[in-house]
Amino acid sequence: MLKLLERPEAIKALEGVVMELKDGAFPLLKDIVITADADEAFKDADYTFLVGAKPRGKGQERGDMLKENAAIFQEQGRAIDRSAKSKCLSVVVGNPANTNAMIAAYNAPNLPKTSFTAMTRLDHDRALAQIAKKTGCLVDDIDRFAIWGNHSATQFPDLSHATIRGKWAWGMINDEDWVYNKFIPSVQQRGAEIINARGKSSAASAADAALRHMRDWVLGSNKWVSMGVCSEGWYGMTRGVWTSLPIQCFGDGKYGTVKDIPISKEAANRINKSIQELEQEKSMVKSLLPNPIFRGMEIDANKVYSPEWYNVKM
Repeated sequence: MLKLLERPEAIKALEGVVMELKDGAFPLLKDIVITADADEAFKDADYTFLVGAKPRGKGQERGDMLKENAAIFQEQGRAIDRSAKSKCLSVVVGNPANTNAMIAAYNAPNLPKTSFTAMTRLDHDRALAQIAKKTGCLVDDIDRFAIWGNHSATQFPDLSHATIRGKWAWGMINDEDWVYNKFIPSVQQRGAEIINARGKSSAASAADAALRHMRDWVLGSNKWVSMGVCSEGWYGMTRGVWTSLPIQCFGDGKYGTVKDIPISKEAANRINKSIQELEQEKSMVKSLLPNPIFRGMEIDANKVYSPEWYNVKM
């Protein structure tokens, strides 16, 4: 069964979406429920896709979007906590995804924080497409690539350990200027480019990435994937913020971070910048984070997190 949650004033438009879903004759789709009530939508849910955020408009600052969307995810976290199954897995797509996932998790005290993840798979897939185009390989030939940090312009698309058919991708690309002046900025700014081109945020590619994210989380993957998860302090990252990093999915909602990856000073500086942005976002929504399970993970707003916090190796 598919349950769709929408604002009361938009239910009529949602009925049109339901018509299209029925016309698709999807063999696994048995029934569709549409509702404006969050508890009804999340009742006994196994998996939730939290996409209901106001998209960033052309010229809008990220901070403005964060403030407008924070309350949405506070309420959705509470509703999932009240109504969903205890093993429910939730992927947050609505931006700012990392911080929205954190807000939802903090407001769901009866669920493990590992049951909420933020989608950075779209950034991951955008990067794979560029690598494939640059090298002439297939996207599926690429492994050991990851997005670090926030789903924002500060994210770090990390080619350092990527392989193409088992060979080191950096050596095959052999173009430092392309990596630093085209590849990284293009992945970081791709969302803004799409908004400028079509006047709206990504739609089809974001939907596909959300499905890939959940599929690998549930069924497992034999490759590195990028997911925004609650930091436990890996690589010196601030605990209690949702950050993207290399993840291995084992299936049934279980995942693990890829450990002991050598990180250069250049990479550490870039990751550190993104973590600082996540700290700032957390401080902006502090009033929405009541869950006592996260005590001991508070951020010291006056502390400067230096690259030395990371596992820096040359």
